[in-house]
Amino acid sequence: MVSEEGRRSLGCSIAVLIVLMAVSPVFLAEAIEFSSDLNVGPYVDRVVYKTVEDGKLALLSGEIDFIYRPTGYDEELAEDPNVEVTTASVRNGYGHLTINCGKYPLNISAFRRAFALAYDKSRVIEDVWNGFGQEHDSLLPYPCSWCIEDEMPYHYYTAQPDDGNALLDRAGFNLDPVTGYRLAPDGTPFNVVIEYPANNFWGASVALIGVDALLSLHVNADTRGADFYEMMTRLDMKGDFDIIMYATQWTSDTVEWLAYEYWSEYADTVYQNPCRFANETYDSWRDQLLHSTDYEEVYEAASAMQMILQENVPRLVAYVNQMVYAYRTDKYDGVIYDVNRGPASQWTLRKAHRIDGTSGGSVYIQLVNPETMNIFLYGSLYAGELLINLYPSLYSRAPDMSPWPYIATDVLFETHDDNSRVPVGHTRITIETLTNATWSDGVLLTAEDVAFTYTYLLESMSYGNTAGAELRELVAAYALSPSKLVLEFGTESYWHFENFAYEKLIPKHIFNDVDGIGYQGWNQWNPVFDPAHPHVTSGPFLLTDVVLGEFFEYTANPDFCYYPQAYTNTTTTSTCSTTTTTAVFNTTLAVVGGAISSAAVILLGARFVLREV
Repeated sequence: MVSEEGRRSLGCSIAVLIVLMAVSPVFLAEAIEFSSDLNVGPYVDRVVYKTVEDGKLALLSGEIDFIYRPTGYDEELAEDPNVEVTTASVRNGYGHLTINCGKYPLNISAFRRAFALAYDKSRVIEDVWNGFGQEHDSLLPYPCSWCIEDEMPYHYYTAQPDDGNALLDRAGFNLDPVTGYRLAPDGTPFNVVIEYPANNFWGASVALIGVDALLSLHVNADTRGADFYEMMTRLDMKGDFDIIMYATQWTSDTVEWLAYEYWSEYADTVYQNPCRFANETYDSWRDQLLHSTDYEEVYEAASAMQMILQENVPRLVAYVNQMVYAYRTDKYDGVIYDVNRGPASQWTLRKAHRIDGTSGGSVYIQLVNPETMNIFLYGSLYAGELLINLYPSLYSRAPDMSPWPYIATDVLFETHDDNSRVPVGHTRITIETLTNATWSDGVLLTAEDVAFTYTYLLESMSYGNTAGAELRELVAAYALSPSKLVLEFGTESYWHFENFAYEKLIPKHIFNDVDGIGYQGWNQWNPVFDPAHPHVTSGPFLLTDVVLGEFFEYTANPDFCYYPQAYTNTTTTSTCSTTTTTAVFNTTLAVVGGAISSAAVILLGARFVLREV
């Protein structure tokens, strides 16, 4: 709950960080700096997403300017004077070993702690990632502002097999005098298989170091390469496994998902709680995490839950590797590094300009073809890159993941304590919006469209649309005027801002349930892939040409609500007034990144999370 004194305009300032998020610094390799006119742009004429077989060769030849995904360190790229190789980010995720806590004897926490003690994370960083990484324990990613990694009283960074063996001795894992391997406490022999994505060097190496750790504990163990998607399906459907190695990448700073990913109630639910972890003490913190409106209380819950996971080890983080990106520097300035998207981010495309200081030109980016352009169905980050430049939202995620106003210009949170007209237990959010935003067909974008977006997401849930899952507690969405709307939630929660702020907005005149796509048509809508289907957007770029399998061409949208009125080689002033001139996220540490050979996307607490190797 935000008090009367604490309420303030979010406008173009970063006050939302203090009022709503109260985040602590994110740790990166170096400061991420961005001006207060972050939204203003674009300055280039075109952006072309190209399908190229060899991104490295295309970058070196100048065929493309950016490779979207991390490249890993490459000497040839680093030696090219026209190519910048940057290691500017700590990965917002990690590689890990997911343990089946529902299978005997892995369900014994002492066994999992012993494994964590014996596992050598320092060896992973040195042998697998050649020092381009760091050890990590918390099951929150290191860049997350709620992560307590540096405050934890103990760590599993180095191999400590003596402590692990002592722990197993006390827990009744006796040695079989014949085989020399440990028996389960009930006297039965057992072995542990660590699976990894087949034909993947990183996965195989991480799994092998895990086997070495188990052997140092006198536990019979082996590795097995498996098909990534078969392995993930078995994990999701509660099939049989011991330990599975894969990696997870988050796209936000929220930790609401902690209430679901390790919740006992989901231990036997498909697609939920892959570790099958169950712990009553952990569950006892859920309500405070989900429903408190006080930052200190939410932080207390998140911290306690991290320490319970640290003690019980349902999942062991193996590494945080360094994100290494490459891009050309001979054509454009204005690159803005993004924690999640690297240098080929939406902000770079908004701010990039020719190195001689003039506007115009075409930027070329390597990108894999998207599986769909339907904003309710897409799952890959590749499709997400295409869509983020076409559809507006009330807020964007700034380069450091902090909230940044987009269509919203002001927001007021109220509960019954603030306003007696708000029902007890409810949260009422009044939002003011820009007045100069338009859809690509020329129709004004108003608060009616914004309110309708949330109504559509809720109503289409009845027909299977999961995109509105985070809005389940929304009880009302209505416009007060063309530039003001109200959202009302039936509960109080610190996370309501996250629940609505970043949803892609849709035009009411296209999606309405009378003569539009309608609530039932959410999954039949196939824009771009079916030219007969409507594709009305409102972003910095317009999609102007497509050849599937070859390229997606974007052209600067002159009707974009932040389109620069004139261009000079100086900072352009946004139409939003603010006293903040530069937002700086201080940083201290570098680590993570690596080639991705396979990927799958899941909804984790109704948020997109990339699972990869």
